[in-house]
Amino acid sequence: MKKISGVMWGLVLIALGVVLGGNALGWFNIDIFFDGWWTLFIIIPCFIGFITEESKIGNLIGLGVGVCLLLACQDVMSFDILWKLIVPIIIILIGLTMICKNLFSHKFDSAVEKLNEKIGKDDESGAVFGGQNIDMSGKEFKGKNLNAVFGGLKLDLRGAKIKEDVVINASAIFGGIEIWVPDNVAVVTKSNSFFGGVSNKSKNTPKDGAPTVYVNGMALFGGIEVR
Repeated sequence: MKKISGVMWGLVLIALGVVLGGNALGWFNIDIFFDGWWTLFIIIPCFIGFITEESKIGNLIGLGVGVCLLLACQDVMSFDILWKLIVPIIIILIGLTMICKNLFSHKFDSAVEKLNEKIGKDDESGAVFGGQNIDMSGKEFKGKNLNAVFGGLKLDLRGAKIKEDVVINASAIFGGIEIWVPDNVAVVTKSNSFFGGVSNKSKNTPKDGAPTVYVNGMALFGGIEVR
């Protein structure tokens, strides 16, 4: 999915460059500052995220909001109607998402609830307006809470000793978290995201009975990657 995302962003930049270059040379005159042009900063990232990321609901809400704002700026609908409908629609979508996730992720939540009991106070790491790299090589790993706020955090478990199922509760708010896992574990992810996402890019093929790393992620204008 990362390759697809890169290709789509590349096409967007090429199109923008062609328009700017064509305007400068007088080949055509395309006004990129049309009424509501700023909504593209919402629509384009959410559209690409909706296609490429596992978490869809945050990008879907953002896409809907961006399109509605663009239509209002273009006088297709009035802002009065927009403000009356936008909040109820967002609330309904979030509510439906919570219901669906609770119905289909009961097994995940049950496992995480039990595994959270093994996480101690010392098993919490954060990066706020900065960065942090955590290398667990040679150490036994029993789970961790990760928080990145306007910062970046990397957790390297490739050399860690993982003897049983563990959970990583990762929260990225205007930041990013990168988790590297060893080849001999299974990985299961869950995402609660808004304008962000959790992506599992590990290509593990563990043996039967191998421990599982549960990644319980929350991303708000941020991203969490498992590699």
